[in-house]
Amino acid sequence: MPVSLSTLQKFLMTMGMAMVPVVELRGAIPFGVSLGLTTVEAFIAGIIGNILPVPFILILLEKIFMLLRRIPKLRNFVHKLEDRAHIKGELVRKYSLLGLFIIVAIPIPGTGAWTGALIASVLRLKRWPAFAAIAGGVIAAGVIVFLATHGVVSAIQS
Repeated sequence: MPVSLSTLQKFLMTMGMAMVPVVELRGAIPFGVSLGLTTVEAFIAGIIGNILPVPFILILLEKIFMLLRRIPKLRNFVHKLEDRAHIKGELVRKYSLLGLFIIVAIPIPGTGAWTGALIASVLRLKRWPAFAAIAGGVIAAGVIVFLATHGVVSAIQS
């Protein structure tokens, strides 16, 4: 007997997918559409899910890294993440919050809200302006993915 998911369940699953690093909303929006959500519903779920972890990352990441550095086997992992953030942070150092917005807004692997929050935390940017730049970037990336997904769905349906 096939299991039928409600729209709320599909919405929450899409939000959850958008919270996952690397996948974020660029994978969550098509995922939500594949579950049967409209592109607008998947877009909204993707935006909410992708933005939701950002304040926690901005507030807690420095403390988490400090704790992880105490564990010898994880120390190198933390250093690699910080080095990655410094390398990707060149655009942010050059253009400040606009650079942070751009890093988040381009929906390709290695960019997104998680990367933006990591960079903002490592560069010790002020939290609320960084959050605003990241949220704006998430919305911009969401619009790009929405338009691409909507175009594909429209092409398949016609």
